[in-house]
Amino acid sequence: IMENVRKGKGLKPEMEAAMRENGVPEWYIASCRKIKYMFPKAHAAAYVLMAYRIAYFKVHYPAAFYATYFSVRASDLDLEVALKGKEAVKTKLAELEAKGNEATAKEKGMLTVLEVVLEMLQRGISFVPLDLNRSHSTRFLLTPAGLLPPFVSLPGLGQAAAENIVRAREERPFSSQEDLRVRARLSRSIMAMLGQARCLD
Repeated sequence: IMENVRKGKGLKPEMEAAMRENGVPEWYIASCRKIKYMFPKAHAAAYVLMAYRIAYFKVHYPAAFYATYFSVRASDLDLEVALKGKEAVKTKLAELEAKGNEATAKEKGMLTVLEVVLEMLQRGISFVPLDLNRSHSTRFLLTPAGLLPPFVSLPGLGQAAAENIVRAREERPFSSQEDLRVRARLSRSIMAMLGQARCLD
């Protein structure tokens, strides 16, 4: 009976009869007929524990929390705006909020992430610029000065290109921009993005 109800399959007549024989109230039987899906207790418990753990890290290890959060959502982060500080983030948030229902899915994702960026900045944690010699391909790293963004946080720079940069860097230091372009197999447009992000200064 529990499995049928949980999966939204309702009750068979013999199930209802068995419930009545065992003193189950009519309101309960009527509820079981209406249920379309029931969240299992184990899932509910796991969600509560996960929420507790997230809250714990957010309070006690905020830099690690934000590094993990942004690593998962790097594609929705407007790094250029985030690096400019609180006022730039507030301006961009106002611009996105003004779009209302006209905002694209990408812009709605960016809105959520920028709200977390603002929260982080208000807690005294900031981003540091991308670093050709230290940035990870996909993860935000903790540094004494702030969170170091990964290469994938640059718009248009995918994971394969980011990994190529790190792989080539691990072989030996780059001797020039051309050496970087050739060894990491980067297009000129990606090189231009790295230049705009001041990675090539």
